[in-house]
Amino acid sequence: MTIKLLATDLDGTLLRSGKPVSAGNVAAAQEAAKAGTIVTIATGRMYRAAMPVAEALGLDVPIITYNGALIKSTSGKIYYEQYLDEDICRRVVDFAAARNWYLQTYSGDELYYSACGEFSQRYEYSQKVKGKTLGYAGMREQVSRMYKMLVITDDPAVTQDWMAELQVEFGDRITLTQSSKDFIEIISPGVSKAAALVRLADMLHIDIRETMAIGDASNDLPMLEAAGFSVAMGNATAEVKAVTDAVTGHCDEDGWAQAVHKYILNRE
Repeated sequence: MTIKLLATDLDGTLLRSGKPVSAGNVAAAQEAAKAGTIVTIATGRMYRAAMPVAEALGLDVPIITYNGALIKSTSGKIYYEQYLDEDICRRVVDFAAARNWYLQTYSGDELYYSACGEFSQRYEYSQKVKGKTLGYAGMREQVSRMYKMLVITDDPAVTQDWMAELQVEFGDRITLTQSSKDFIEIISPGVSKAAALVRLADMLHIDIRETMAIGDASNDLPMLEAAGFSVAMGNATAEVKAVTDAVTGHCDEDGWAQAVHKYILNRE
């Protein structure tokens, strides 16, 4: 099996919790690139939060960010972008405000919060980015070029109920996905890591059967199913492991590098 394009998730996959990319994973990525495989990132993160990882890997390729809403090269060329409808954004803000839900929005690669507190501080720490607190009223005014909106719940047990409320209210005018048990990510219809992977492979003239995807969470599922070969991290959810072609080691043990060595570099 020849893999010409590898698309990788970041958090819980390439990256250990709250830590920079490991030396082992950097070395594996660079070896794969030297062997002729294009290594790219496919993440729910902001573009500017993904860039330091791409730079650490030494990648000069298009990267998939905001769960597929933006494909942009590390040198700044935009290959694809898809925004949420502005009226839908305002309605989501109102919906969250009526329920006092914590909300984050991503407009033009800038980060905004409904309130400053534990959630915003934890997010800034994990992503190494700074946001701005606008309140719900301010968020209603900042809806242009909206790649993604994010609700964070205070108890993972209620997340599915909140998602159901959003689905009933907005139907097929939004797409909902999760990268964490307490995250509800809102993106434009038709946007996904899978669609972005297919689009990028086509741009690079690579057959989708010659692609590999690796991830750990439910927002990775469409991409894993779309790729020619798929790998779940050892720490992935049972749902993810059930659909992949292989399972590698835990992210804290450089399971990502293990997968590259085995399935791309053909080393046991």
